[in-house]
Amino acid sequence: MRPQIELDSPRPDTIDGRHIRAVAFRRARLEYLGRTLTSVGLSPAGRRALVVGGGRGPLAGDLARLGFDVVAVDPSERATATATETAAREGLAIDHRTAPAERPEVPAAAFDLAYYADTFEITDDLDGVLEQAGRALKPGGVLVYDTVNRTPVSRLVYLGAFQGFPGTRIMPPGRYAASRLRRPDELVEALRRHGLRNEDICDFKPRNPANLLKAVLARRRGAITDEQIPPIVDFVRVPDGSPLVTYLGYARKV
Repeated sequence: MRPQIELDSPRPDTIDGRHIRAVAFRRARLEYLGRTLTSVGLSPAGRRALVVGGGRGPLAGDLARLGFDVVAVDPSERATATATETAAREGLAIDHRTAPAERPEVPAAAFDLAYYADTFEITDDLDGVLEQAGRALKPGGVLVYDTVNRTPVSRLVYLGAFQGFPGTRIMPPGRYAASRLRRPDELVEALRRHGLRNEDICDFKPRNPANLLKAVLARRRGAITDEQIPPIVDFVRVPDGSPLVTYLGYARKV
């Protein structure tokens, strides 16, 4: 019997590829965020952070634990409900809201930091998303992101293995499309159009790509949980690498 693929589902008998990505990317995201905060001299204490596309809440929770006052928006009502419950259980005062990245409905010039996750690679309106990001940030504010490059390898992984091939699927059909995967140069130009100056791009990938397949197959069999995936896949940052699949980056509001 094939496993049920369902996004934003807290049920253990479903495969939620979105959450799998969130937990697998978690350490790389935090390491890059810490490096970026040090680079720009931004201390979390007393600062406001916006998380867009945070899913069930692990990224928002990590920012809150660093000391940020966090607002998190996500287009999924189910993900927002789960994130709200998790934050309350962990004693974290996070304002979780349901809203699309194209219309987040947050105050203008209110945030020192914005982290966009699981967003750039699924939106058809990147310019609309970036316009809202620029609007939400204070002058000099920092936009951190991770997304998917458009290369033959990334198409094989995201359009093939994660979405198309029956034996390795973890996403529903249509979640990704080649037109929504952006090369770094395309993203840098889009950021510039909305008053956001890109300052860094960093490759990140599994230490051993074969372990990514191993983890996906084990999760589909129910042999491991989502939380057991990160040490198997072991995503690492490659600052000087040329991203074949995923990349991190940050920009400043001019």
